Amino acid sequence: MPAPCPQTPEPVPGRCGFLEVPENRTHHHGGSRTIRLAVAIIPAASTQPADEPVVFMEGGPGGDAFDNIPFLISSGVNRNHDLIVMAQRGTLHSQPNLACPEIDRFNVRAVGLRYDAPSTGRLLVRATEECRDRLTAAGIDLSAYNTTENAADFAALRRALGIDRWNVYGYSYGTNLALTYLRRHPEGIRSVAIDSIAPPQVVNLPWTWDSAAEGIGEIFAACEAQPRCKSRYPHLRRTLDEQVRRLEAHPLTLMAQPPAGGNPVKVVLDGGALVNILVANTVRAVDVPAALDELAHGNPERFARARAVDASTVIGAFAHGLTQSVACAEWVPGYGERDVLKAGRRNFPGWPDTVLAQAPQLPFQYDMCRAWNVPDRTAIQRVATFSRVPALLLSGTFDAKTGASWAHVAAGTLPDSTSVRIPGIGHWVVPQSPCAASVLSSFLDRPTAPDTGCVAGLAPQPFTITP
Repeated sequence: MPAPCPQTPEPVPGRCGFLEVPENRTHHHGGSRTIRLAVAIIPAASTQPADEPVVFMEGGPGGDAFDNIPFLISSGVNRNHDLIVMAQRGTLHSQPNLACPEIDRFNVRAVGLRYDAPSTGRLLVRATEECRDRLTAAGIDLSAYNTTENAADFAALRRALGIDRWNVYGYSYGTNLALTYLRRHPEGIRSVAIDSIAPPQVVNLPWTWDSAAEGIGEIFAACEAQPRCKSRYPHLRRTLDEQVRRLEAHPLTLMAQPPAGGNPVKVVLDGGALVNILVANTVRAVDVPAALDELAHGNPERFARARAVDASTVIGAFAHGLTQSVACAEWVPGYGERDVLKAGRRNFPGWPDTVLAQAPQLPFQYDMCRAWNVPDRTAIQRVATFSRVPALLLSGTFDAKTGASWAHVAAGTLPDSTSVRIPGIGHWVVPQSPCAASVLSSFLDRPTAPDTGCVAGLAPQPFTITP
């Protein structure tokens, strides 16, 4: 149904509407209410566009797909193809919106708390309970906000638009969704491009420590390969180990200005916060060696400013409800807290258990899932996708959220795939790498023979060297 485009920081340069779908398709006799998903169609830049559009699958889960339209356009995703963007169920611009302002307000407050203290966890769980109680009181079926239903929504969108074939492009959680969609709804898919890959069959909480170790290790290895960086910062892993242990034992409390501006805020920098700043790439990768060296010499400013990022959280923009419903049904079951700790110890021996007990980017997730209380869906979702549809797998070597090696897992069941690793790039490769954007554009034009020639000459940027 046509509708005005949502209000976004940059106007949506296309036409918009809503797709109406069942909230829960397992209710076979019409017992489920319907929900509305916002859709935008952005025309191709070319005067002679290809017949098959590109549909985009946002990350998160819970991210605002419409907010990323400018990145997609600037990366040339719509150069020769119309671009279709749909707000996933539960996200901003769809109805209902599973935002959790309770969790957003916690995140604003948490920059001034110890990252992994039990008292911090209790506050987060309380915010989670408040959000769950509010959403369920509104009649929302939280168990229906999962990747299976999400994939079915995209299949319904293709049919509703009358599109015979289209191309799929997803990043981060969107790769998990794209592979699920390819497995469950293969009809009408011309090609699939996945960027920063989280294969459904391996996504679990212990896995996060493997990705963290890979991405951080690649940054250190790249410094080792640059003579100036190696000479100036010769012992980065030892420095990191020392600073994690020191800060966890003796956290720093200081004032820092958020990178987005505004008044300085109180931040607490402990070992867990340091690690998660590195995983989130909040300090630019090229600055990491210098930042660690400065921290070791009594100057925590870069990390303190990065810690202050969440003080600028936009309340209600991120759909934490979708995050929790997916994570608690699909990622958490089957592994326990001891498994997370074991994976942390394997990757970072000698670090304090208080740091290693929390999965990177997903602290206190087991406690949150006990509060969220949705059914285990791993038997349905933790499944590999076997397909001969042409696929492009894009990874950044500095990605500490979804390590580049996970592309090999996905490629193992995608025999007609092309894998590309972009040196020196972190999470979500295409907007950060003109070469990756060029490869994606070539793939969309010729899925069986993409031009990957630009990759051969790539190397990480020179690292920042301080006096």
